[in-house]
Amino acid sequence: MTTPDGTTAKTARVAKAAKAGNQASSGDLLELVRSGRATTRGALQQVTGLSRATVGQRLDRLFRAGWLREGAAGPVDSPLGGRPSVRLEFDDSHGVVLAADLDTRHARAAVLSLTGELLAEHAGPLLVEEGPDAVLGELGRWFAELLEKAGHRAHEVCGIGLAVPGPVDSDTGRVVQPPIMPGWDGYDIRGRLTRAFTEHTGAGPVPVLVDNDANLMAYGEQRTAHPDCSAFVLVKVSTGIGAGVVVGGTIYRGIDGGAGDIGHIRVPEGADALCRCGSYGCLAAVASGGAVARRLAESGVAAASGSDVRDLLTSGHPGAAAFAREAGRHVGDVLATVVTLLNPGVLMIAGDLAGTAFLTGVRELLYQRALPRSTAHLDVVTSRLGERAALVGAGALVVEHLYAPERVEERLHAMGV
Repeated sequence: MTTPDGTTAKTARVAKAAKAGNQASSGDLLELVRSGRATTRGALQQVTGLSRATVGQRLDRLFRAGWLREGAAGPVDSPLGGRPSVRLEFDDSHGVVLAADLDTRHARAAVLSLTGELLAEHAGPLLVEEGPDAVLGELGRWFAELLEKAGHRAHEVCGIGLAVPGPVDSDTGRVVQPPIMPGWDGYDIRGRLTRAFTEHTGAGPVPVLVDNDANLMAYGEQRTAHPDCSAFVLVKVSTGIGAGVVVGGTIYRGIDGGAGDIGHIRVPEGADALCRCGSYGCLAAVASGGAVARRLAESGVAAASGSDVRDLLTSGHPGAAAFAREAGRHVGDVLATVVTLLNPGVLMIAGDLAGTAFLTGVRELLYQRALPRSTAHLDVVTSRLGERAALVGAGALVVEHLYAPERVEERLHAMGV
């Protein structure tokens, strides 16, 4: 998000704190370097108002922790010459993060660097209906194998991020009444995944962050491909339908994690359609990958899930394309309201149905029903990261948590630095 004078909101916050006498901390300096907003000692002095000596002291703590390094010297800025400025860089070699993305029938897990590089990955069948104890235990085993594959040791892991297909209370990390995750409601996911990681690696506990899969997909896609978009919406259409919203670079979750659950908005066309949540008429009951698979099965085509529909669409199956386009029209009708309410710059369609047929249907109804002003500067696009979007988002969420200024100070103090 940019302020009227052209600075970013976070940069303005640091400068404001300095002016108010609340001097920028080592964590604030690290944030400025990581974001690229101030990458030399001189730039840090200018932004924060700190003296050269104080900036040096703050940076020394970060160097001793192994979180900062000196890069190549930049050009000489002054016309009078002088020594070139040494560029400061976040040192991502001191740790890694683990991430996993659960769907209803399969999962994907990865080891990522602290700057988001995918170092090792595994995907395989994993049934969410088998319950949290078994599923999270299996993820712990996957993590141990992935670390070995990536050539990293368990003690290098700084944190774990997990994407789940249900609403999550971000304060507790527990899913809340998830329609397609039987047995998971209120379960202590953080605690079980921590134990599974420890059991399979022998390492101590690390922070575990849990969020909705559409939220983390949106976060990963926005940061990677649309960093300048201040209002970003991603809609995932797979077994169910959900949306992730990123505003000002931050995930918007609502007061208890329920934001974006558009799959359970009632639509007239679904009056007789029973949703997995137990209600009739939900958008997901008529337009999700599961709903399209059901219609295909009723017409004699072998399809049981959104992934089956995706395979049929990839092979050019005309029936699948027709049903997907119709589903897209239903979703586009609902998205007309979403777009009018949020006025996003980017609307991204992702998931099993995110192909040409579905996108055509979305656009037909969206542009027909939404106000022209709401769509005048709207880009309707498909996923850039594909099946890795939630992994990238989960990894980024963990890193932002670990290196938030206030947490940096806590961690430095705990390290005795």
